[in-house]
Amino acid sequence: MAKSKKSYYGTGKRKTSIAKVTLTEGTGKITVNGVDVNDYFVFDTKVMDLVQPLELTNMTDKFDVDAKVTGGGFSGQAGAIRLGIVKALLEYDSASDPESETSFRKILKTAGLVTRDSRIKERKKPGLKKARRAPQFSKR
Repeated sequence: MAKSKKSYYGTGKRKTSIAKVTLTEGTGKITVNGVDVNDYFVFDTKVMDLVQPLELTNMTDKFDVDAKVTGGGFSGQAGAIRLGIVKALLEYDSASDPESETSFRKILKTAGLVTRDSRIKERKKPGLKKARRAPQFSKR
């Protein structure tokens, strides 16, 4: 009987994007919505942003990342996946050794990756062109 691989889950949100991330023991392959991460994200900076928590914790080659993401654009989706990876890594860390001095939480918290970025687009107000942009003033 083959040994089943352990999986860890995390959900991340950013702007209007929601990502469900699964970390499975593997070789470091990252897929987003069934597509390789380099094919899904056009910009290399988004891929670097997304892999940051794995690099900080030296888990790049230990886990395969499978992310299902909906809503928003590239920036929001990359941020949501990154937060999902962080939450899954924290789940892995608490399951393996909760009393460890070099905990992932401390490393990721100092890098500012544990906190959700709650900034979303402000709603449009009546009488204005956008959320805060007023119509041009005319004296005559």
